[in-house]
Amino acid sequence: MKTKILILLVIISLFITACGTEETTTAANSPFMGGTQGVTAIFEPFGVEEDGLFSIFDTETFPIEVTVVNKGEHNLESGDIVVKLLGPSEEEFSGIESYELQNLDTIEKISTLVPTGGEETISFTSDAHYEADVSTFIDREWFANIEYNYQTEVLIPEVCLKEDLTDDRICEVKETKDFFVSGAPIYATSVEESTAGKGIMALKIGVMKAGVGKVTKQGEDFGVRDTIAYTLDDEAWECKSGGKVNEARLIDGTAEIVCKLKEALQEDALSTKQVKLTLQYKYRDIIQEKIRIKESAE
Repeated sequence: MKTKILILLVIISLFITACGTEETTTAANSPFMGGTQGVTAIFEPFGVEEDGLFSIFDTETFPIEVTVVNKGEHNLESGDIVVKLLGPSEEEFSGIESYELQNLDTIEKISTLVPTGGEETISFTSDAHYEADVSTFIDREWFANIEYNYQTEVLIPEVCLKEDLTDDRICEVKETKDFFVSGAPIYATSVEESTAGKGIMALKIGVMKAGVGKVTKQGEDFGVRDTIAYTLDDEAWECKSGGKVNEARLIDGTAEIVCKLKEALQEDALSTKQVKLTLQYKYRDIIQEKIRIKESAE
């Protein structure tokens, strides 16, 4: 009995090791580092931290700075990020020339050379001052609305182009496909190939939004609906979602994009091909930080 148990444990150990090796190999084959983040942001300290809260006296000035970090795999050019201060009335504070600023420089994506992502500190002021009277203390909550243009690349390395589905050589059409996704807050969850008629290949690509941020197409205002644009790098295909070409609406954070060949394959066509889907969008998120303004001693 002990011998049987020992053999069983060895088999389980080998199975777990094999699974771990396979996952590592798959990840190593990806040209992307991956992840579900785009831009992260934090307020720089307003003052001295006391019991987890930044505090200053009402006679002091303080800086308002937001550091944005590119945690995804798309370079951000100058002006791609817009940060807007929200919360307290503009009448309450002096020394703030503008409540809305953009990034000035290119912020690099994560890479082997920049593993933590490029960053930039956007400074609204170094001398903000609370103008109202303070009795004992008052807490004010600052918000920063972060909007930025971004994109996601979905690489499908081996699409099967087969006119005769009874031919068992080279590749299979009706199956799930391997794919790789660049790090971004909108990402692909699945790729499945099938047919939409004789000689017409079709790809179903599942898309999902990470987090609770809002999404819209670049150049458009945010609305009730989350929408994205997309393009495939092969003009032989046409892609639709919900009946719309190159545009998708995310419902409950998800969407399905269906790409079909515009024309049927020639007779006896048999090959594989790599295609890339690029998702383009504007993403909005918000951060907050509290400051306590204390009455100074007379």
